Amino acid sequence: MIVAEQVLDVVARHGARTVFGLPGVHNLAFWRAADGRAPVVVRHEQAAVYAADGWARCTGGLGAAVVTTGPGAANAVAAFGEAAAAGSPVLLVASEIPQALRRPGRVRGVLHESRDQAALFAPLARAVFTPRTPDEVAAVLDEAVAAAMRHPRGPVYLDIPADVLGQPAAPTERASGWHEPEPEPAALDAAAEVLRGRRVVIWAGGGAVDVAPSVTGLATHLGAPVVSTFQGRGCPPTGHPAALGLPPHEPEAAKLIGSADVLLAVGGDLDGMNTRNWTMPRPPALVTIDPAPVEQPEWTPDAAVAGKLGEALRGLVERLPAHPAWGEPDLRATVLARLGADPATAEAVALVQAVESARTPRTVLVCDMAVAGYWVGGYAAAPGPRRLAYPVGWGTLGFGLPAAIGPAAAGHPVLAVCGDGGLMMALGELATLVQQRLPVTVLVVDDAGYGMLRYDQVVAGHPEVGVDLATPDFTALAASFGLAATAVGGVDELAGALAAALGSGEPHLVHVKARLLPPRTTSPRWHQD
Repeated sequence: MIVAEQVLDVVARHGARTVFGLPGVHNLAFWRAADGRAPVVVRHEQAAVYAADGWARCTGGLGAAVVTTGPGAANAVAAFGEAAAAGSPVLLVASEIPQALRRPGRVRGVLHESRDQAALFAPLARAVFTPRTPDEVAAVLDEAVAAAMRHPRGPVYLDIPADVLGQPAAPTERASGWHEPEPEPAALDAAAEVLRGRRVVIWAGGGAVDVAPSVTGLATHLGAPVVSTFQGRGCPPTGHPAALGLPPHEPEAAKLIGSADVLLAVGGDLDGMNTRNWTMPRPPALVTIDPAPVEQPEWTPDAAVAGKLGEALRGLVERLPAHPAWGEPDLRATVLARLGADPATAEAVALVQAVESARTPRTVLVCDMAVAGYWVGGYAAAPGPRRLAYPVGWGTLGFGLPAAIGPAAAGHPVLAVCGDGGLMMALGELATLVQQRLPVTVLVVDDAGYGMLRYDQVVAGHPEVGVDLATPDFTALAASFGLAATAVGGVDELAGALAAALGSGEPHLVHVKARLLPPRTTSPRWHQD
């Protein structure tokens, strides 16, 4: 076994059964290790990391990507930053220049050489590893995976010299693992004291999705409505009596949260985008439950519990008496009816409803940073956890199509909701869908420009400059890749086209022209009446 094969073996053992990458002159050893395990070839290194991120978000396990030296590695930085902002456990393995040609402290003009390639990733990474021999690679591989999977999770960077990748591998050293500690009984007692006998609203963050039944059980026990963040969507599933099923930005949702006595935040995401930069109404008391201690939280909790979330939630059920439900029933239906009756937002609600009617419980929604993506990501029903990938962390335009490759490679049907501008950043990945026969339906909501930025300029009273784009004939473009495509005349015709495309099990592009008002989840609308 060579070192490159060893890398593929180790990441597969930890859940990354499919690896995404782009071959280059320095990392071809990964494709020597073929026998069915060769990385899926994408068309841009950024897409490799987005795909690994999408894999991690939908599976809950490790995502992995391999890229080549120099510009190949640099191309991956933006997607690596999104994984960092979202807390996605991704291992990025880059090649480095051959060790035989390296001279410490000198840049000699070797092909793809950088002064310090790893330094590109260090500010974003949970950890950086730079082994330079097969023995060093074997010593750090498991630890690199553990660093990505340990809470707080995030991406890890590993680079290996090109000539080392092809050398015989050394025996690996197993890491200590990444299991969270048991929650402290005293911390649970303190949290229960704050919660006892009070009206509680539960904030389900991204860390809560793996313990969704326990969140639902505590919510039912406490009679507490559950507000799910973007990463917490589906915890509990939309339609459950405890699930609010709305973003916290809508006035009715904000009023409900603010009227509680205690906010119980499970699994984090008390971040700027979810909380309107910490200006949303919040209850007077706050209890947090996180897998690992949170350093320097923006809101200081009255009680904080760290450790295994499932154990912590069950511990609270044991310590607290049952409480009757107090939230307003069917609040989601009330809000969607209001939005649907408003001419300014009716078309957007119709889009959300079309997506809801076409998807199945297994369908993963991948939303780009587009007005259509904001609506679907924030308002579409979630049948369960890990069925939405949304780049709200770093806000990386162009995320939607390449990130959809990951869940599709994991066996899920995927609906990628894109705008015309973001899709143009990753058009090459349409070829990846066709070559790999991935079950991805790409919905292009075309407003001939950067619709959100156009709205920003209008709100600011500025002229519209740089936001109107020349766009292709998307169905003809899809046909040039051998990709099936459907164009519909309006949002009211979308549901059938999406259902047919998703039902085919084949890659498909659906195109519709629409200009939508951004929803209240976008910062220019946070404080509008």
